[in-house]
Amino acid sequence: MITCKGRAELLKMERATWIVQQTLADCVAACRPGVTTEEIDRIAADGIRKRGGKAAFPGYRGYPKTVCSSVNDEVVHGIPTSKRKLRDGDIVGIDLGVIVDGYFGDAARTAIVGEVPAPVAELVRQTWRALVAGVSAVRVGGRIGDIGAAVEAVANEKGFGVVREYVGHGIGTALHEEPQVPNYGPAGKGERIREGMTLAIEPMFNLGTARVRLGPDGWTVRTADGKPSAHFEHTVVATADGPVVLGFGRYTSDGLVTGVPDETDYPVPAASPRGEPAETPGESRV
Repeated sequence: MITCKGRAELLKMERATWIVQQTLADCVAACRPGVTTEEIDRIAADGIRKRGGKAAFPGYRGYPKTVCSSVNDEVVHGIPTSKRKLRDGDIVGIDLGVIVDGYFGDAARTAIVGEVPAPVAELVRQTWRALVAGVSAVRVGGRIGDIGAAVEAVANEKGFGVVREYVGHGIGTALHEEPQVPNYGPAGKGERIREGMTLAIEPMFNLGTARVRLGPDGWTVRTADGKPSAHFEHTVVATADGPVVLGFGRYTSDGLVTGVPDETDYPVPAASPRGEPAETPGESRV
C-alpha cells in the first residue's frame, strides 16, 4: 500500500534524512587511501548516535553493519570489513539509513578516492546527473515511470549499463515501502504520483554491462564484467509545488524549497579521523 505523508510526518523524515546527509559527509571525508571500510562504518555509527538518530540498517533482514560500502565493481550492499583498505583510484558507494521517531531517511553517495581514470570519473559524474534528472521528474499527477525514464535517458546518452534488478522505493515508517521506483522507463507508466508521496530515488550505473551477480555473502552485488559501478540516492517528497529533497533544510514548518540541491549544498564534512582538514564536497566528492 502506498501512503502519502502529512507535514508532521515529513518533518520527522526531514530530521532523519538530515542526520543521514550529515553523517554521509563524515564518511565521504574519511574516504582516503589506507582507510578501511570498517572504519567508515564506525564513523557512521558514531555520527548517527551523536546526532540523536537510530541506524536503520543493522539487523534489517539480517544485515550486520551501519552502512553499505560498495567499492569499485560492487554495485550495492557491500559489507564493511577491516580487511578492505581503500586505495588511490577506488570509488566507494556509501549507502546509509536513519530512523527518527519511527520515520526513515535514506541516501547514498559515491566518493572518489584520490585520482581515477577519466571514464570512471565520468561514470560517477553522470550517475549524479541522473539522480538530478530523476528527482526533477517527480511531479504530482505524473507517473513513477517518468522518473525511471529520466534516469535511463542519462545512461543511454553515455552508454552506461542501468542496473534493473535493484531499484528505488517508497519510504516512510518502513525503509522499503511501495511503490518500487525503477531506474528505467517507459515514461507515462506506473503508479500515479500523489502529493505527500515519499520516494527514495537511487540511480545505479555500470561502466560496462548492466548485468550483475550476487556474491557468496548473500549481500554484495557486483557487476557481471568486473567494471566499476556508481550509486547515488535522495529521499524526496512530491508536493504541489514540485519535488523537495529531504535532509537539506528544504522542508520546514515555515515552508519548503523545491528542486534539487547541487554539490555545494551538501553539508561540509566534519574533520577527518586522521586529524587532516576535511574536503568540502565538490566535483569529485558528490
